[in-house]
Amino acid sequence: MFGYQTWGHRTLQALLKSRHEVCLVVTHPASDHVYESIWADSVEDLARSEGIETYLAKRPTDDLIQRVKALAPDVMVANNWRTRLPEELFTIPRLGTLNLHDSLLPQFTGFSPVVWALISGASHTGLTAHLMDAELDTGDILVQRAVEITPTSTGTSLVLATLDLIAEVLEEALDQLEFGTAKPVPQDLSARTFFHKRSDRDSVVDWTWPAADIERFIRALSDPFPNAYTYFRGERLRLIKAHVSRCMYGGTPGRVFIEEDGGMVIVAGADAYRGRSPGIVLDVVRTDDGVDHDAMAYFGHGGGYLTSRP
Repeated sequence: MFGYQTWGHRTLQALLKSRHEVCLVVTHPASDHVYESIWADSVEDLARSEGIETYLAKRPTDDLIQRVKALAPDVMVANNWRTRLPEELFTIPRLGTLNLHDSLLPQFTGFSPVVWALISGASHTGLTAHLMDAELDTGDILVQRAVEITPTSTGTSLVLATLDLIAEVLEEALDQLEFGTAKPVPQDLSARTFFHKRSDRDSVVDWTWPAADIERFIRALSDPFPNAYTYFRGERLRLIKAHVSRCMYGGTPGRVFIEEDGGMVIVAGADAYRGRSPGIVLDVVRTDDGVDHDAMAYFGHGGGYLTSRP
């Protein structure tokens, strides 16, 4: 098994509860990258606690390839392995390599798929088990399960929902391979969407977005993810809770405007100057000292602008 973080940990847990023998676990060393230091249940610790041979690597090495060849596994399973596996490695098992990816492929290939799915306005996310090929997340699909994205879904709730699918999806896919019942379905790569790794820059709010998109963005970046943030008079503000306004507000995007329903309205939308767009109502903001504030108490009154830089 190749895996990392909570996704790999849940996958190894499922394999340990199954009838299958895990002969080798390959995982990455611990990382301080912001998106790799959260959801960070240790695959290494679990494997070692079960007495399973464990190999740490940032990327596959010739030594690792030779070790896998020597083991001659029936199948390999990968979940959240962060670098490309070469063909000379993933073709070693006689039944191939099964990859688990937390999206409904071919949509949201790549990185942080659950967060990007919510940000983008997709109606569903999910989990896909597919056979690995030479490209990233493009192999034939064996099993797929969907999770609905609702108006109250957060990035965190969706991650938890997709994690809960791992055991059943993995078991079904392995059964198909073992008993020869698999009917791999090629992906329609013309419908593929490919998303990059997220970084700090990707959490900055763009106030020219429509209010509904900003509200969804804030929900996508729920704790423990790096929250959506903006700047007010030189101070960074993380946006914890918000909703779309009832009324239409006009002016310049980012303007701190007026109270509505107990929160502070921020003018939003590229065409806000027409006065036909709702605003985003901030309910809870967080300062860099980690303290959450009622937005009205923090701002006190309207005036000034929220910006992408100090």
